[in-house]
Amino acid sequence: MKAGIFYISNHGTTAKVAKQIGEKVHHTVDLIDIKKIKNPNPELYDLVILGSSIHAGSNQKSMKSFIKRNKDVFLNKKLALFLCCMYEGEERINQFNNSYPEELRNHSAANLLAGGEFILEKMNFLEKAIVKKVAGVNETKRNIDEKAITNFIATLEKIK
Repeated sequence: MKAGIFYISNHGTTAKVAKQIGEKVHHTVDLIDIKKIKNPNPELYDLVILGSSIHAGSNQKSMKSFIKRNKDVFLNKKLALFLCCMYEGEERINQFNNSYPEELRNHSAANLLAGGEFILEKMNFLEKAIVKKVAGVNETKRNIDEKAITNFIATLEKIK
């Protein structure tokens, strides 16, 4: 089975998770950074995996546009979704639900709430100021859920 992992990453966390999934799943995998590759074609893949992150409180604009343009394609493919964000518990679930349309969430064979990172050294001045004020974070903080990633990969392995 050929899988395409379509992701967007501002500071590298989503790219890191996408790469980890791509290296461990036993499908043929292409990693497609939709920030760098304009208008990639999800129709080339049997399994489409979408990965995004919360940036400034919302799913990234490029991912929203990509989903909107290709929603019908995704609904006719095997689909999996993942999201990187620093929220936990119910708020993490809310962020996931706000990031992906209900139709896609219901169609998805695997969903991953991967946790996230605040990598201050990769942020611009405004981003650092917002993170410090809103999240109270003054240094790089990592909260990647490795167990959830492992479980997600195990579920992907079962998709035929």
